[in-house]
Amino acid sequence: MTTERIRRLEEKCRRNGEKRIQSHFQYDLHHAAETEYASLEQWEKIARSMAYAIRNQDVYVEPEDRIGGRGYQLSEKPVEKAAPDLDCMTEAGKIFCGEFPEAAELQKHNLIGGTSRGHITWHFNRILEQGIIGFRKTWEDALANAKDEEAGQFYKGVLILLDALQEYNDKHIAAYEAIGNTEAAQRMRKVPAHPAETFLEAVQAFQMQHLAVMAENPYGGNGPGQLDYYLWPYLKRDLEKGICTLEEAKEIIDELFLRFEERLYGRDMWVEAIVVGGSHPDGSSAVNPLTYIMVESMLDLHITHPAVYVRLPKDPPEELLQLCARYMISGCNRAQILYDPAVMEALRENGAAPEEAAGYACGGCMEVGLQGMASDFLYIGWQNTAKMLELMITGGICLRAGERINGFHAVKGLAGYTDFESFYADFIAEARRLTHIYLREQDIYSEYAARARPSYLISSMIDDCMERGRNMHAGGARYHEYGGSHVALPNVADGLYAIREAVFVQKFCTAEELTAALQADFRGYEGLQAKLKNLPKYGMDHAEADALARRVVSDFADMYHSYRNRLGGKGKPVTLTFVYSPQAAADLGATADGRNAGSAVAHGVTPHSASMKDGITAALQSCGRMPYRKFSGGASTMWDFDSSWATEPLIEALLRVFIENNGQIFQGNTTSVEELQKAQQDPDAYRHLLVRVGGYSAHFTDLPLSLQNEIIHRIRHSA
Repeated sequence: MTTERIRRLEEKCRRNGEKRIQSHFQYDLHHAAETEYASLEQWEKIARSMAYAIRNQDVYVEPEDRIGGRGYQLSEKPVEKAAPDLDCMTEAGKIFCGEFPEAAELQKHNLIGGTSRGHITWHFNRILEQGIIGFRKTWEDALANAKDEEAGQFYKGVLILLDALQEYNDKHIAAYEAIGNTEAAQRMRKVPAHPAETFLEAVQAFQMQHLAVMAENPYGGNGPGQLDYYLWPYLKRDLEKGICTLEEAKEIIDELFLRFEERLYGRDMWVEAIVVGGSHPDGSSAVNPLTYIMVESMLDLHITHPAVYVRLPKDPPEELLQLCARYMISGCNRAQILYDPAVMEALRENGAAPEEAAGYACGGCMEVGLQGMASDFLYIGWQNTAKMLELMITGGICLRAGERINGFHAVKGLAGYTDFESFYADFIAEARRLTHIYLREQDIYSEYAARARPSYLISSMIDDCMERGRNMHAGGARYHEYGGSHVALPNVADGLYAIREAVFVQKFCTAEELTAALQADFRGYEGLQAKLKNLPKYGMDHAEADALARRVVSDFADMYHSYRNRLGGKGKPVTLTFVYSPQAAADLGATADGRNAGSAVAHGVTPHSASMKDGITAALQSCGRMPYRKFSGGASTMWDFDSSWATEPLIEALLRVFIENNGQIFQGNTTSVEELQKAQQDPDAYRHLLVRVGGYSAHFTDLPLSLQNEIIHRIRHSA
């Protein structure tokens, strides 16, 4: 339960959020680069302009605050003149299109994607443990021993940003003293300048560095990661000394979470994730009292930020499983559960050391990364794999537009093949070619980001940047991986199974007949459509259908793993859907499994709704056959439940089945279809209604109609 003070702060949070308070951060950044620092070398121009913008952020204080620091970075004052040195992405795009003239056409149909920044975690604990003064000393020492000029420039940039963080913090001290909140002022005199000693000091130091890091790197998907893991030692000491209780700790976490919500109010697609629970490097449970407190805060507060996800260790405590079930039922569709053994195995399989794999987290959404070890190209976007299969069948002709897609090279069409294996091999080869073009695009963007987006502050908290003397985009980060999503893989698996059976095995239609049926959206081919729909599907616990799905998913994962980027990093499959399902569906014509044009596609590795007619148990068994060791970026599943059927014991039982099958990510909705339909009819009466979209939770009435309908029409599992 929340305290009276927290209830007052929650109401103030709502009011402040609704004010849409504007920030002038981006304006200050670009203005400084175009004026005061215009004549400096680029590395210093970026560092000093960023420092200027951080120092000059407005300060907001309240008499009841125990945690200082508020930000409103998402509502920006328009930038009158952008400084080109601060963002060379436009130039990078021109180079990519010059290298691949068909890029625009391929992107239009989502056969390759664009570039999405963000999705990163960092070692914020270093500032908590060392304080800015101590942390700064390590960078001064590095500067004194810089291996080359570029390293020296990087170290100087870090020092400039650390000084700006301290100055921004110090502005709050006078503001709190002016309103009589001497407790907050005194605390901010100590941290983050000096190491935190108490739990409240650690939270305060975290908050100030978080505001500065997110100002420097204003991209959704960046997040704290393992917050309970790094804060627990401070609370444990406080409890042992008797200077803090669990109830007081809960109030502190409630206030911290309200800081997230207020800063990001109304921006539901912006996800900053906190991952709680998990495992130690030796495999033992890292679950602690803060794990439970942070989930309880989400149950008590009606907020969408931060996202709080639970990591289940091997043999999770019964109490934690029960809390996860309650979170799924009563958490306003905000829960996401990750199973450590499955995720950690995939990370180790992809080259992470055991101790590194134990420190995994999601910065936002569902992408899995190693905390504080990677650059922020960890999740770059998506590709429509079902569209690739459509073009493979038609010989490059888009069923929706009736035109040939320039840049799709496999033009034989299904009718040009006499056996399934040849068709499949050419399909995988073309999909790999397109995927590698997409990853090559990231190389070009990454090269420019190294110069235009050195991100000094966050890079200072990324492993190996100091030792290598480079920012995270220039080869400093221990891992430089590009992660993206192959969307609609279950639909591809169902389509390929149907092609194999209908055309090459059972031969109840020819390739020409199937192609003509798809072109007609099955009008006049209803009998064939019925036969295709009645074929086994992935999600029915059918061994052959599941085996082909496993093969498909494995081959697509290998497309990412086989790529080596400009810094020697790998591609990283991140198997999720996010908001892409309606867009992917809208691009698609009819599919070989009997699906009509425009119908929804599957989420992550969840079987398609139309394929789960044998119930959730069969679907979970099919999911259990997926090659999870290859999902180094995470593989999500979406399970929506009939609200009259889903109970906490039932969800707990399903979670047990999920982890017994070695699943990675479990999420879903429990809101009734009837309530969602009422919300469409009377949005003002349902502004409070939250739903799980896929990768994030949002206010249902704020979603576009296509997403609302996609959620409504998902299968609702019931008795």
